[in-house]
Amino acid sequence: MQTSTTASPSALAASAPVSYGALGVLALFAAHCAGMVDLVGLPVWVGTLIGSYGFDPQQAGALVTLFLAGAVISSLVLSPFIHILPTRLWATAGFGVAACAFLAATQVRDFATLAVLHGAAGLAAGAGLSMAHGTMGRSSNPHKLFAFASLTLGVFGTVFLGGVPVLIAKHGGAVLFEVLAAIMAVATVLCLLCFPRVRANDQRVAHAPQAKLSRAVWFGMLGVGCMGLSQAMVFAFVQRIGIDGGFGEAAVAGVLIALGIVNLAPAPLAAWLQKRISARSVTLAGPLVQAVVAMTITHSSSFAPYAAATAVFAAIMIFTHTFAFGLLARLDATGRAVAATPAMLMTGAAIGPILGGALVKNLGYGAVGIAVCVMAVIAMFCFSRTPKEQQS
Repeated sequence: MQTSTTASPSALAASAPVSYGALGVLALFAAHCAGMVDLVGLPVWVGTLIGSYGFDPQQAGALVTLFLAGAVISSLVLSPFIHILPTRLWATAGFGVAACAFLAATQVRDFATLAVLHGAAGLAAGAGLSMAHGTMGRSSNPHKLFAFASLTLGVFGTVFLGGVPVLIAKHGGAVLFEVLAAIMAVATVLCLLCFPRVRANDQRVAHAPQAKLSRAVWFGMLGVGCMGLSQAMVFAFVQRIGIDGGFGEAAVAGVLIALGIVNLAPAPLAAWLQKRISARSVTLAGPLVQAVVAMTITHSSSFAPYAAATAVFAAIMIFTHTFAFGLLARLDATGRAVAATPAMLMTGAAIGPILGGALVKNLGYGAVGIAVCVMAVIAMFCFSRTPKEQQS
């Protein structure tokens, strides 16, 4: 690894972080929820494409994968230029285009057209999300802002999982895309009116050290990606696993509501434990716990183990990623690693639905749990490459 250079005092002064007002923070939180809607809505999304549109698991997974792949491409392309782009314009336009794409999806049912619209929505929403995360990273306290954004996403997820399945059951599958369009539209309006204004010539990135990222950073990023892949493989089909297991739609809907409530806990808990346990220990244990819970979900023949495991499954990823985020931020002082958070999470999430769909179609739900175990071994190896002295 090359030795990093040190920014001059004048550069550091020019790169001073900024504080955002309440309305600006509201816009960032709305953008975070809209851009990360897949994290909370994936089981309903895939389940609706299978149950209401008649697609097989592989086709349904492919559609969601197209959305996520578009978001990854946007993140990879735009993140290096966050310091020179008009972020309010890009965020507003991104979520506006995504809203239009989902609105158009309410009028069609064929796979090819839905595939194009999913890809377009992903590219657009990914652009808006990159602007939001980049702006969060330039705030006076990025860690705190991101933590509260995650908490907001948990509240949003509870409402989404509790209400959208009911609406779909009453009014049909097209309601899903109506809701997604409305979410993107709200983010569009708030970004247009309230998105924080940050100078396009902000010197934080321009004067950042240009050292190569260390191998430990790359391994840490890969570990997060592996956990994201496992998360998506299971989460995309958790609703169908319960329904096909004979537990009933009402019972499964209740489990999803419980999942949303549980998701409110991991972010504040991780913040409280920040100085009490090491980030490396959490990242090593996280994939293992994720694998055990995934096996419980995919192999349970009775409702209680399925319900308990499903309720906590997403929380494991949220909790572990909070520590991984802090660990990567300390390993890479330039902030480039954590700036790639959307690409890290959504690369795995983009592959997960279609890979999980292929496994379910050809080998059954149990194969998904086994695949998560394989990914857990890889993730644990990657996180083991990070320095032992790194503490949260």
